[in-house]
Amino acid sequence: MSLLTHVMDHSLDEGYAEATARREADGTAGLPRTLKAKLGLAAGLVITAMVVTLGAAEARVDAPVLAKERQELIDRVQRADERADALEQNIDRLRTDVAARQRAALKQPGGSQGELVSLLSGATEVRGPGIKLVVDDAKGSSTGEGGKPRESSGFSDTGRLRDRDMQKIVNGLWQSGAEAISINGQRLTELSAIRAAGDAILVDNRPLVPPYEVLAVGDKKRLGPAFQDSADGQYLHVLQESYGIRYTLSPADDLRLPPAASLIVRTATAAEQQKGAS
Repeated sequence: MSLLTHVMDHSLDEGYAEATARREADGTAGLPRTLKAKLGLAAGLVITAMVVTLGAAEARVDAPVLAKERQELIDRVQRADERADALEQNIDRLRTDVAARQRAALKQPGGSQGELVSLLSGATEVRGPGIKLVVDDAKGSSTGEGGKPRESSGFSDTGRLRDRDMQKIVNGLWQSGAEAISINGQRLTELSAIRAAGDAILVDNRPLVPPYEVLAVGDKKRLGPAFQDSADGQYLHVLQESYGIRYTLSPADDLRLPPAASLIVRTATAAEQQKGAS
């Protein structure tokens, strides 16, 4: 307590107090009193004022130039965005045109075989009974570290559905007897790819947004139970029990699946038999 009391009573160090007292006794405390000292102080103030004034003037001169350069950069970015949007629209238009031409080619007269090829390739709309499977992320799920999909050796505990999970679900439906499948309105074909970009699931390079509505056309009485009893159906059940991923499965009397947005048509011809070949 004595130390605290001493500090409070003597807040100014004794050495500083003695130096101040000496300067007051010598007459050197406060503003300079000699003409030389006053002139030096005035010169210093003038130099300081000149530096500040020149800096302000230079800033005012450079401000319009910087604003002009900034506006030019903004205009360049906007023009680049407009060109990118125009190219994207052109790509979508060409993709739609190519898909329509491919579907028209597959619809050419070919009897029942041509209709079957068109159906299996996804070139025509499919309508009929089946099942509706709606899968959603767990409540309050967050992005995992790096957004990587689940590895084959285990699960990620983020509660988010991954591309590998969707692959297993779709494969399980095919194996259970599905004749046609779509995810969020995108028709799947034999060449469809389900991939990941960060946390987003891509189907044929198009991102999907949860909840994921999977429609499968087939025998509605046998397709649902067959999928639930399959290994991939049990996999989905494990995701629900262990990680909170939600799903509902229900039969449907009338499902309508659109044609595939993009198709790759390939043709094959018999190779000529070489002479001497058996």
